[in-house]
Amino acid sequence: MALGTATIDAASFSTIRLIAGACSLVLITAARQRGMPRLQGSWTAAAVLFVYAIPFSYSYGLLTTGTGALILFGAAQVTMLRAALVSGERPHVRQWVGLFLAIGGLVYLVLPGLAAPSPAGAVLMTVAGVAWGMYSIRGHGATDPLALNAGNFVRSIPMTLIVSLAALRFRHVETTGVLLAGVSGAVMSGLGYVAWYGALKGLSATRASLVQLLVPVLAAVGGLVVLREPLTVRLVLSSVIVIGGIALALTATERG
Repeated sequence: MALGTATIDAASFSTIRLIAGACSLVLITAARQRGMPRLQGSWTAAAVLFVYAIPFSYSYGLLTTGTGALILFGAAQVTMLRAALVSGERPHVRQWVGLFLAIGGLVYLVLPGLAAPSPAGAVLMTVAGVAWGMYSIRGHGATDPLALNAGNFVRSIPMTLIVSLAALRFRHVETTGVLLAGVSGAVMSGLGYVAWYGALKGLSATRASLVQLLVPVLAAVGGLVVLREPLTVRLVLSSVIVIGGIALALTATERG
């Protein structure tokens, strides 16, 4: 909503998003720990978070929503599955079948909006997808997702401020864009990442990558409810295919 309607530039959106996420996470961490928050995380993880957030925002000035979603989640899944295989996980044949079925459903969902992508936009979104996959991998097994994400978000702020300063002459900020960026950071990113890291503790890398394929379907449903986008047969069928593929994969037993 913020980037697609040009209510804010990509650098400002990213900066406000990460600052809002940091503030939200630090306040909640402080309330839970009842005092000065003891943050976790690392500069490496913060850099990965930054490398996801900046290219993601810039790429959506060059790509359609469907094309961007397909590139982002495709890159993230490949990254996480590669890490799973390197670490010794051996997915069951049903997991592979379920994965390809879910990806096929995703392609079917976004295909009407696909266009020949901008090379620069495609590269930026691929970088964002790889970084998101790496950030998810780093969070696997986190004992305190809240403090971990809080520390990573705080460390990412100096990095994104540098980008905003470098892009100052391109700054375009409207009230609506600021509010949307703030909600995106404080609620959708900050609290959403905590929930995701918490879920990762009970998922293998393979299953975590599969579960993420639900996100485009959930986004499409959100478009129906929030943006009043039309309900289509294609949306219903693609959702059934994606969910069915994930269900098939998650009920399989991994080898190794």
